[in-house]
Amino acid sequence: MNAIEMLGLTKEYGGRRVVDRLELSIPAGELFALLGVNGAGKSTTIRMLSCLAVPTEGDARLMGHSVRGDSRAAKEILAVSPQETAIAPNLTVWENLELMAGVYGRSREGAGQVAERLDLTRWAKARARTLSGGWQRRLSIAMALAAQPEVLFLAEPTLGGEVLARRELWGVIRGLKGHTTIILTTHYLEEAETLADRVGVMNHGRLRAVGTAEELKALAGCGSFEDAFVALAGEGAAS
Repeated sequence: MNAIEMLGLTKEYGGRRVVDRLELSIPAGELFALLGVNGAGKSTTIRMLSCLAVPTEGDARLMGHSVRGDSRAAKEILAVSPQETAIAPNLTVWENLELMAGVYGRSREGAGQVAERLDLTRWAKARARTLSGGWQRRLSIAMALAAQPEVLFLAEPTLGGEVLARRELWGVIRGLKGHTTIILTTHYLEEAETLADRVGVMNHGRLRAVGTAEELKALAGCGSFEDAFVALAGEGAAS
């Protein structure tokens, strides 16, 4: 079953087309990395898929729910972990997780499982503001997971983190694969290459290529994923 289907998904602002007729299916349980340089259309695509912006044309379906015609149902099965750390600093770690679970009508038990999975139980009674930046980021991701989403939009999950903290979080994200459908956006190409089942490269609002990291390297005729990304992300760029 496909968790996400984009059906000619298009967005225009002021007569300028920033996302252009995207066609893509993402199977349930897949981790899909959406990459592109700034201005490629990634953020607008995610905003439409997460029901924060209405498509100008076309549609998208999340677990069969149209983001245009059935956005309320779509919102109930998705969660967004934004690039900016989103926590309530004066609440404890556990209170933050309880808050998010309550907003989505999820159980305390589920929130507790998320805390254990992300190794946050040791900080359960600590005020969120007292955590290091890396642990605050982990809490922010945990809050999205406390909603028990079927589809998770994960933006720059390890941005600014130390190497060891990043690798630990990679392990957490790997553990979600097969259970939660994830769309990952990241500027760390190694992260996308390591974690993603498939990668999509956007440029000027269009998907230029979709495939595994190895398939994209072969398509671009490059030995490294970084070189393949540069070749594909820059393809057709305006002079």
